[in-house]
Formats: sequence, structure tokens, C-alpha cells
Amino acid sequence: MPMKGRGTAQLREIDRWEDGVGWLAYPDEKMQRASHAVRVDDGDVWVFDPVDAPGVDDLLAEFGDVAGVVVGLDRHKRDAAAIANRHEVPVYVASWMTGVADKLDADVERFGGTLADSGFKTFRIVDRTFPPWQEVGFYHDELRTLVVPETVGSVGYFCAPGERLGVHPMLRPFPPRQTLTGFDPERLLVGHGAGVTDGAGDALREALLNARKNLPGAYARAFKSMLTN
Repeated sequence: MPMKGRGTAQLREIDRWEDGVGWLAYPDEKMQRASHAVRVDDGDVWVFDPVDAPGVDDLLAEFGDVAGVVVGLDRHKRDAAAIANRHEVPVYVASWMTGVADKLDADVERFGGTLADSGFKTFRIVDRTFPPWQEVGFYHDELRTLVVPETVGSVGYFCAPGERLGVHPMLRPFPPRQTLTGFDPERLLVGHGAGVTDGAGDALREALLNARKNLPGAYARAFKSMLTN
């Protein structure tokens, strides 16, 4: 099983609900790069950190017209430009993110404390130069939906045994508790693995609270995952 899938993608749905859907383009890859589309109050669809696959456009059309494609992490350019160009919309990048916009072969719009007129409030989760990491989170009050691109995930190498949601291995020693603990979402969408739709707020708080305590088990599991094919 490769870390990152290549070749022909095969769409697999995850996280479907009335106003959105998630998908994996390469279900067998270890990284489990998850993409999401969310329909907001005015009917527009916003696409977060997408990886392209045959059938993605038909899937998006089930929810409405795409208003924009969003990059939530500096390393998550993924296929944002290709999907944005097909739908003739911009790629949205946080105003404080560097080294992203100039690498996207698409029109780029910058955003600040809100994601255009989507209803999503935005906030910095991580912003540092060493090691490089720029991550923005998104929260929609009415939909009670929180999008966290990288800090937490449900994929195996993020989680210690017994965890359904874990903090990224690089952030476990010093998790951004102050930034994320105050949210109580109905659903939590992550950039790696399936989202959490049952007790999402509790799962997030537990992951942040136990990040250091469960660090040995998480690191052992991540190391084992890297060694196995």
C-alpha cells in the first residue's frame, strides 16, 4: 500500500450528509487524502483541499454550483487548480499564506477572517516557518461544521491505539489546544481519513487533551505504518 496513490484514481465517498460530501480519490493509499464539498445557505458549493478523480464533477453537481475551491494547508495544493478551472471559479487562499498562490495555475482570491460570502469563519491553526506549516481552519455556525485540514485526522498513522481521532504526529508534543478546544461542531471534516459526525466536539477535545499522554502509542503505530506495505 503506497503512502500516496498514483495513476488512475477511483472515487470513494465518505462523510455524506444533506449539505455535503467527502471523498477519497485513492482509497488504498496510506495517507487517505480526504476532500470535501459543503453546500452553504445560498446554495453555493465550496470545495476543500480536493484530490481529483473520475466522477468528482458529477458528485459536486448533486449539491449545486461550485463557488470556489479552497486550499486550507500550504501543502494541500493537490488538484485545487484543475477543479477550479473546470468550474471556472477561483482558488481561495488565506491572505497570510505564503508560497501557495504563485504555484497555482488558476485564478486566486485571498480571504481574511471569513471565506468570501460562504458563511465560514476562518482562523489560523498553525503558522510557522520551521518546520514550514501554514494551516487555516473553517467553521460554519449554522451548519455546525468544522474543517481542519491537517492538525487532526482519523487515518491510522495519526491515531494511537483506541483513538478515533488523533493529532498529527508532528504536533503531538505541543498540540494547538487553545485554538481548537472551544469548538463544539456537529461534524468535523479532516484532510486525512473519514470525518467525525458522532460526538465530534468530544472527539476533538479528547484528541487534543490526550495528544501527549498517548504520544508513545501513536508514534509506535505511525512507525509501524511507515514500514509496512
